[in-house]
Amino acid sequence: MKKIESFTVDHLRLNLGVYVSRVDQIGAETVTTFDLRMKYPNKERLDNGAIHTLEHLIATFVRNDEEFASRILYFGPMGCLTGMYLLVHGVYTSEEILPLLKRAFAFAADYNGELPGVSAIECGNYELHNLEGAKLEAAAYLEVLSHAGPENLNYPQ
Repeated sequence: MKKIESFTVDHLRLNLGVYVSRVDQIGAETVTTFDLRMKYPNKERLDNGAIHTLEHLIATFVRNDEEFASRILYFGPMGCLTGMYLLVHGVYTSEEILPLLKRAFAFAADYNGELPGVSAIECGNYELHNLEGAKLEAAAYLEVLSHAGPENLNYPQ
């Protein structure tokens, strides 16, 4: 079986940051997949409740963002619990998506109130949430995004 592209990234050298994971052509449409790496692979991981809360907050935020709402296809966690994936309609660079991510993670870091989509009717695991943990993780990742350089925006070679 052919190895998928994400398994060819050297996770031992991967920094925290935002990376273009893939750009796919689907018919006449293009989709950019971003790897939002929030934790160092094989060293750290996000808390299940915190990552679930971040998914609810940021997915809601980006799908309502004035500039990007109509282009957001997906926002959700990585199975390895070291970050998130963001899929956007169109071709974008890490630098071009940074303003949206900064807005979204600032929103999550400062969020107070009722979580969106958190009831047994709306969510399949509605009791698994950690707002305080999500806010801490969002603030930490916002710091990474705010000081991102080439080593945080391009996969290691």
